[in-house]
Amino acid sequence: MKSQNLSRALRAIRALLFFTLTLGVAYTLVITLIAQTIFPHQANGSLIEEDGKVVGSELISQPQRDDKYLWGRFDQVDQETFPGYDYGAPTNQAVTSPDYQKELQDRAKAFHLNQVPAELVTGSGSGLDPQISKTAALVQVDRIAKTRGIPQSEVRDIIDRQTSWNFGAPVVNVLKVNLALDRHHPEK
Repeated sequence: MKSQNLSRALRAIRALLFFTLTLGVAYTLVITLIAQTIFPHQANGSLIEEDGKVVGSELISQPQRDDKYLWGRFDQVDQETFPGYDYGAPTNQAVTSPDYQKELQDRAKAFHLNQVPAELVTGSGSGLDPQISKTAALVQVDRIAKTRGIPQSEVRDIIDRQTSWNFGAPVVNVLKVNLALDRHHPEK
């Protein structure tokens, strides 16, 4: 009986080592090698560089509320769970919550518009969406142009050049638009 238990324990240990090396090490190395070879930009975080410095990622929004820039969705960032670190998080509030409704109204006031697209005042499920619809970008053209002292047509052109398609809908990456605005009008 004792030798049978020892034999089972040794088989279990060998199986554990086999699967740890196969799935934990070899599989991970193979997938990493494939990703780094075929999709290096995406595998390394889809980072955007300006003048040799990383300024952000195409995949994660960077909060911006300066009037000379395009604004994205409001970020939901958790800084309390692990102090010193920021984590994206949904609001977890019911749409009917009076506090949530007040929060949406306060956000809408910041735009100084009669109608604000809902995506600009609500957070997303992840809380870190890097893109907004082209419609949401275009409602901000007047504010950006006035603040920068440039024609609205120039701001629209920059948004047009940064427009891509996501599931058949035109979207813009907020960071890319803002970087393009700074490249074309750095003095403003």
